[in-house]
Amino acid sequence: MQELRRTLLRIDGRGYKAYKDIQGGRYRFGDFELVVDHVQGDPYAAPSRLRATVSWEVAGLPEWALAGAPRRRAARDFLARAFREAARGLRDLSIDAGAQTVLDRSACLFTGEGIELRFFVDLPGAGRRILGRKAAELLVDRLPEVVARACRAERLDLAALERHCAAVEDQVALRAALEPAGLAAFVADGSLLPRRSGVDDRPLTDGVAFESPESLRMTLEAPNAGPVTGMGIPRGITLIVGGGFHGKSTLLRALQDGVWDHVPGDGREGVVTDPTAVKIRSEDGRSVSGVDISPFIDHLPHGKPTRDFSTELASGSTSQAAALQEALEAGVRTLLVDEDTSATNFMIRDERMQALVAKDKEPITPFVDRIGELRDALGVSTILVMGGSGDYFDHADTVIQMDAYRPVDVTEKAREVARTHSTGRKEERERPLTPPGERLLDPRSVKPERKPGRVKVGARGLDTLILGRADVDLRAVEQLVDGSQLRVIGWILARLAGEGGGSVAPIPAIREWLERLGSGDWDGLTGRPDGDLALPRLHEVMAALNRLRGARMGRGQGVRA
Repeated sequence: MQELRRTLLRIDGRGYKAYKDIQGGRYRFGDFELVVDHVQGDPYAAPSRLRATVSWEVAGLPEWALAGAPRRRAARDFLARAFREAARGLRDLSIDAGAQTVLDRSACLFTGEGIELRFFVDLPGAGRRILGRKAAELLVDRLPEVVARACRAERLDLAALERHCAAVEDQVALRAALEPAGLAAFVADGSLLPRRSGVDDRPLTDGVAFESPESLRMTLEAPNAGPVTGMGIPRGITLIVGGGFHGKSTLLRALQDGVWDHVPGDGREGVVTDPTAVKIRSEDGRSVSGVDISPFIDHLPHGKPTRDFSTELASGSTSQAAALQEALEAGVRTLLVDEDTSATNFMIRDERMQALVAKDKEPITPFVDRIGELRDALGVSTILVMGGSGDYFDHADTVIQMDAYRPVDVTEKAREVARTHSTGRKEERERPLTPPGERLLDPRSVKPERKPGRVKVGARGLDTLILGRADVDLRAVEQLVDGSQLRVIGWILARLAGEGGGSVAPIPAIREWLERLGSGDWDGLTGRPDGDLALPRLHEVMAALNRLRGARMGRGQGVRA
């Protein structure tokens, strides 16, 4: 510790690059060891990366915080947040601690030696001159108190830690209970679904608390909360209907985020969804590579094939068909769809349009004519927000009407409407629906290097993945919840690029990387101890690969062209 102080005082006032004198150093403090992994090259570069390791004996965490994978993940998340809270007011000290979700992330790790915190420091400077005394005050005088408040049991709010661990453990258990109960999703009574704004994911303080309709109310068991009552959404086809601004999309948004665990007090701790659930939507202008969209779009003019379809500029309907097929390829069992973000001609073709434009002149088989097959032939459920077309009533197993943010079961009423108000439209399926085959990737088409030998991976918010010279637009991948997930996605794609010259099956390779990360092998991904990584799902990694312009995917020889 004193060696670090002496070094920082010695380089005080020198050029900024003299900070390199502390890079690679290991400094023993009273209760922890500090490692300086990387020092920024100038005051305007990305912050320096440091690690602090506290032994298990010093930390003294209670055994219940380490009992099982969900609690260990929750405890790691809690400690990272405790570090952030302890560092509040220290502008130059930061950690990647997340927001409303509890993700598996690299900011805090449990190792054989103890608790490892990975954090960032903007090493102080005046212009390009080192402020060594200020750096010594930050790292030698102030940092030990932050680490102690983040890791030592006697300095932690253990009651809050227990609530954090219990909430995550319960969410994992509730999500695991969905399939045995025949459910696609579950929303606990008392949940608070509305958010403060589109850019503030915290709960709306005066929002309406969720209350299940009696006909859909059921009870699931959680290990800590015990019996949890709420609305079960059965597998099959569920429509969410209602007037504008009554909460349809708010419910769907909660369900799409229900694949992740949430912090206590978020309001959505009791909202859990099939972990494979994927939200699909139209996305004008996205690229598509080697996707079989023929079940939905076929017989294009001039005979353009659609069984191995590629384009750099997809239309709304083509992009939504591709997104659906890509989700099926990645193993989706529940589709989430909102009419507001869908292509109209992909969703429905009514009787009048059928009468005007004959089927042999219309290449699109609308989703309404495939939704039943998805359920019956492929075992894929759909939860669909629909406000404009009652044609879906003919296929629905459950219909929920949102009325001023309160759900009402109107299934029987919808069936009666379907019986008494015939639409007169004809189904337009031409062949049975079959699952798409798995595509291959030409790894040479993924280019993660900005310069030879220099891999570039970064993120701008939740919208853009930076990979090499490419910016991947991920605005339509709505289930991403943390920018650190984008960095993991980028590094996995970079690893795929290193698979050699032959074609590879990306899904097994991505699964292998996700399993390695889930077991704690974060450094194997990037080759260095990074603290700003968070685990995505296979579906989000594949979504990014599918939107990477220039990536060549397909079946057989075409992928190696």
